[in-house]
Amino acid sequence: MPRILYTLLLYLLLPFTLLKLLWRGIRQPAYLWHWGERYGFYSQGLYSRQTKKPLIWLHCVSVGETRAAAPLVAELCKRYPQHQILLTHATPTGRETGQQLFGDSIERVYLPYDVPGAVNRFLDHFQPELGLLMETELWFNLIAACKERHIPLLLVNARLSQKSADGYAKIAQLAAQGLLGLTAIAAQTEQDAARLQNLGAKHVEVMGNLKFDVAPPADAVAQGKKLRALFGKDCPVFLAASTREGEEVMILEAIAAAQIPQLLTIIVPRHPQRFDEVANLLKKRGIDFACRSQLANGTETTAVILGDSMGELFTYYAACDVAFIGGSLLPYGGQNLIEACTMGKPVLIGPHTYNFELAAVQAIAARAALRVSESADLAAALLHVFGDETARLSMGQAALEFSNSANGAAQRIADLAGRYLPRA
Repeated sequence: MPRILYTLLLYLLLPFTLLKLLWRGIRQPAYLWHWGERYGFYSQGLYSRQTKKPLIWLHCVSVGETRAAAPLVAELCKRYPQHQILLTHATPTGRETGQQLFGDSIERVYLPYDVPGAVNRFLDHFQPELGLLMETELWFNLIAACKERHIPLLLVNARLSQKSADGYAKIAQLAAQGLLGLTAIAAQTEQDAARLQNLGAKHVEVMGNLKFDVAPPADAVAQGKKLRALFGKDCPVFLAASTREGEEVMILEAIAAAQIPQLLTIIVPRHPQRFDEVANLLKKRGIDFACRSQLANGTETTAVILGDSMGELFTYYAACDVAFIGGSLLPYGGQNLIEACTMGKPVLIGPHTYNFELAAVQAIAARAALRVSESADLAAALLHVFGDETARLSMGQAALEFSNSANGAAQRIADLAGRYLPRA
């Protein structure tokens, strides 16, 4: 697919983006805000390099990428204080996470849709000296526009599963053109680098995974202890983190089959727009549950806590005994297991972890994680880890050691950025 056909297709779809935003706004009202930014229109009050510091721009689609970028943002701010950092997002939750992590020290806006007019308006307004795209964000008109303007554009913390590589291979000409338009690529692993190079990428270096550099909030342990005190000191606590559609049913079946006395389960859906959906599921099954947002007293009669709060995942990890990482029981590719390891918690994962395959394999090899295949397997794993305190504590210590074994990506990527900053 030549880029002109790609662009034509996007222009044909562009009118439907309004309907998409309206539809999503029904479930998540924040999608109804800042519409102009999605089409490249920014208010004059927003940052403009013409009158202020030179700008480094970092694109983080949603929550996961924004959290992963935190150590890199800190490193860039430390090394290049003469520059302003701009974060761009595609989702309201990503934008909200940026506000929680960085406050007003960092500018944040939506990246516009990848049509030439919107892209050019974005670049005209902000005039970045350097752009960094997180993970697998290939926007072909954006890449072309940066190349035409001689704006260095880096793909950092880059990962590419075999499934995604096969998808890009179907548009091989367009993918190769986009990858060649990038100034440099910092891949997470040798496997990611090889897949990118097979698609035509040049200037690829392996620099590790930024998620190993993410530090928990300073008060995470203290907040976790407060939350655990509400649960009661004696009850075992199981956390199902970042669950996706269809997985909650499997998790409820597993804990019902395991029949662990006094077990308290925390379920934290990956997407906030699913909080009501999961609450309705619990009601239909007659399960006594409480919402985290309304939790003020003890939980003596509660079997499940619905984690309906934002920005508390590290607190949940601190409060639990064992963590299951969602998106992996069904073929969603898995979510980040490194955060749970950072908190020294035994980790359970499902069979579908292609988004974090190397980390998953390494965590299992380090005896920090166990892989389960279905509800019955998850029930057996729960009986094992909750029934053997020595094994559980050993897994937690292995998880902590594993999380500390591969950091340093933020420093290496900041070094890479410095090669292309004209004022570094």
